[in-house]
Amino acid sequence: MIDFAYAADAAAQPNILMQFAPLVLILIVFYFLIMRPQQKKFKAHQAMLTELKVGDKVLLASGFKGTVKKVGEQFFTVEIARGVEVEVERNAVASKVA
Repeated sequence: MIDFAYAADAAAQPNILMQFAPLVLILIVFYFLIMRPQQKKFKAHQAMLTELKVGDKVLLASGFKGTVKKVGEQFFTVEIARGVEVEVERNAVASKVA
């Protein structure tokens, strides 16, 4: 009689796969809605930084707009006003202005 009780109790427990299905679904949605677009944006920004050359107009993260005067390994020299040149890190360049 006790054996039947254990068998009935084991059948009532949900499948372990069904317990983790919502978690897996949330992780998949999180990847496609948040992580993948961020990776694409990061790659596009890195490609834009590698293509910058002297004379390109850029917008800095601080809001200044200027012209690239010197391209270095880690830094750019940007002229933000006539005779005013600043040296900024590569990641401080937000975008290229047309």
